[in-house]
Amino acid sequence: MVSRRRLGRQFGWLWAAYAVSAYGSGLGFGAFPLIAVLALHASPAEVSALSAVGPAVGALIAVPLAPWVEFRRKRPVMIAMDLTRFAVMATIPVAYAFGWLSFVQLLVTSAVVAAAKIAFNAASGAYLKALVRPDDLLVANARFESTNWSSIAVGPPLGGAAIGLFGPVTTVVADALSYLFSALGITAIHGREEAPQTTNKGPVRAGALIDGWRHIMGHPRLRALYLNNMLVAGLIMATEPLLAVLLLRQLGFPPWQYGLAFAAPCAGGLIGSRLARRVVARYGQHRVFRTVGTLRAIWLIGLAFVRPGVVGLVTVIAVELAIITNMSLYTPVLATYRLEHTPKHLVARTLSAWSIGQQASIAIFTALGGLLADATSPRTALTVAGLLILTTPLLLPRHDQTSQHEPEPARSHS
Repeated sequence: MVSRRRLGRQFGWLWAAYAVSAYGSGLGFGAFPLIAVLALHASPAEVSALSAVGPAVGALIAVPLAPWVEFRRKRPVMIAMDLTRFAVMATIPVAYAFGWLSFVQLLVTSAVVAAAKIAFNAASGAYLKALVRPDDLLVANARFESTNWSSIAVGPPLGGAAIGLFGPVTTVVADALSYLFSALGITAIHGREEAPQTTNKGPVRAGALIDGWRHIMGHPRLRALYLNNMLVAGLIMATEPLLAVLLLRQLGFPPWQYGLAFAAPCAGGLIGSRLARRVVARYGQHRVFRTVGTLRAIWLIGLAFVRPGVVGLVTVIAVELAIITNMSLYTPVLATYRLEHTPKHLVARTLSAWSIGQQASIAIFTALGGLLADATSPRTALTVAGLLILTTPLLLPRHDQTSQHEPEPARSHS
């Protein structure tokens, strides 16, 4: 059982730090679109721009950060990124209290948080590969995935209630503090971290910026999984601001129902992540990629049929439940495969390249969705996203070529 596997005290502190920030982010789920809609009265295009421009700029900032993360000890990097996110998020409630909050500040904050998140995740993934045994990587990733979905299950309903009682920036305060506590948790991890090893060509060469993409694109299955993931993530996340406008403004859902619509389906996230290890053991990674990767893409079109009232709420919950159950099974398998097939000296740059590509895709599709929603309607934009995502399984690896055609991954010496 995943829940009974012991991975050591150091992993326990890393997991605890992740849980704190995840639950803070769960409370603040969708906070920026909510603030834009409720406090700044933003248009659908502005709400989509908030979800698109910030992450896109953050992805650009993260490009030169990748080698910087690669060739430094990972714990100090994670702590620095947590403190950065705490500091920039804390400016939002301060500005709101003094009446200074603006749409531009939300954009800047979103960009800095996105860049820090990419750098943190790259450092965290590299640190995890050195911290646990190769056979335990799937267990560790499944625990992170389970924690992520449980935080979203608990956070949005509480966050929606808090916003209704105390105002639109309440959850931003909780999110900011969670990064501070995460930094403290990572600081509590004891043990000397191995100094990163540089390659013969050195870490400062210009090519170091694209080494992560070079590794991904040179690996047949990673390349296919990367392209598929960019499209799926972009199309799914593009629906978040569209749903915010549709549910909150056009259909009149109160904030607590909006939060519930995303929280209740997260029970599927707990189920999928806990099944990951057993499903892989029985069917293998390739079948998970093909079958579950297809199943996570076929449900999004259901959001185009949301109606007011209880029926509409149930529709959103049912669609999100199907998507989340499959995503939570797929994601830890993908994360584990990615670590297994990436040399130790390339982990941070590969994870950065992966995140940057995903963020760029989310930004592009979110911006296009906002423009389409402004020209037509949020429901039309949701329909287009639901139809486009049906084509993404064509990019999944078609054959299990692990033993014959893939390059042999470098072995970790951790």
